[in-house]
Amino acid sequence: MDDEATRAANARKGSPFLNTAQAAFYVGLSQRTLEKMRVVGGGPQYRKHGRYVRYHIDDLDAWSKGRSKTSTSHG
Repeated sequence: MDDEATRAANARKGSPFLNTAQAAFYVGLSQRTLEKMRVVGGGPQYRKHGRYVRYHIDDLDAWSKGRSKTSTSHG
């Protein structure tokens, strides 16, 4: 049984899922901004694990990459 607890702890350490506070820090936004984006849309994809909201790092990266802008030269 102790072995199962150890494996579970190790799995959690390497989890690609972040809670709202961690995800907000990761993408450089406030936690409140991510919460608002869940309601109105336009934010990164999230998942519900029971009552908990989780963001996958790959989804955060994809969302951020989709927000890229190129500067255009007017001349």
